[in-house]
Amino acid sequence: MSASADTPRHPLEVRQLRYFLAVAETGQITTAAERLGMKQPPLSQQIRALEAQLDVRLFTRHAKGTRLTDAGALLLDEARRIVGDVDAVERLMARVAQGQYGRLSVAFTSSAAAHAFTPQLLRAFRARHAGIDLEISELNAADLTEAIVAGRLHCGILRVPVARPPGLVFTPLLHEPVRVALPSDHPLALGRSARPRPVALRQLAAEPFILVRRPGAPGLYANLLALCEEHGIRPHVAAEVERMMTGLSLVAAGVGVSVVPASMEGIHPHAVAYRRLAEGARLDAPLTLVHRAEDTGRAVTMFTDLARQAARRHATARR
Repeated sequence: MSASADTPRHPLEVRQLRYFLAVAETGQITTAAERLGMKQPPLSQQIRALEAQLDVRLFTRHAKGTRLTDAGALLLDEARRIVGDVDAVERLMARVAQGQYGRLSVAFTSSAAAHAFTPQLLRAFRARHAGIDLEISELNAADLTEAIVAGRLHCGILRVPVARPPGLVFTPLLHEPVRVALPSDHPLALGRSARPRPVALRQLAAEPFILVRRPGAPGLYANLLALCEEHGIRPHVAAEVERMMTGLSLVAAGVGVSVVPASMEGIHPHAVAYRRLAEGARLDAPLTLVHRAEDTGRAVTMFTDLARQAARRHATARR
């Protein structure tokens, strides 16, 4: 069965190996054809074509069926391994398509991670989809948004979006008020009232403010500065930090005051006092889900669907 050196060789196909295995394992062309759901003549033709392609005789024919040649016996183990590997890949991809297996990379800003909703969402997703490898990281809002645009992240949860690049979907999940964070020995923090009066912006006019650096998360603080401007107040910015958690640490150290989402109330409880902002109705500290519009992978779809469902339940439970 020698083939010319100039005869082009076509790559072996898994389909051909399946034909070979069916004949090798049954020992009969007729039985193998029934197993494969095809007619005997086309199967015989496929086996002859495979032998010609490999330039070896794989079977000897006799009255009762077929018998493997030495070359066929050598091919048998390799064919089983290759077909088995392909079957395993197909099963794996089927699990991925069904959302039973895969990888999902999710990032949060520090203030979003501080909300009770976030760990609840992660626990619920892990419980429902244990086969999904959930990769979690923390980034500021600007870096998080950029990573999703670049495809390094699948999803993120932040507060007020810093930008809205085309191709991204931003879904508000929850809304919450803000709190003024004051050093615990600040005059506005002192008092014995069980329900202290809200702090007005004018009372903070001379205070040193600690804000998240504008490239990192300008959304909430841009809205705060705009509100100050409406009231004729030009706040003194004493420090700009990468994350709200860092800002609260500086408040605890007495460096200045800040404005944070209400869900962060309780961080550094012995060093930071939290008060309502009189004009707080004008400021919203939402939790916002972001992902690529074109990313319709099963894991992403399951996470975003669960996030929306969980947010509706969370909001209803707090009414």
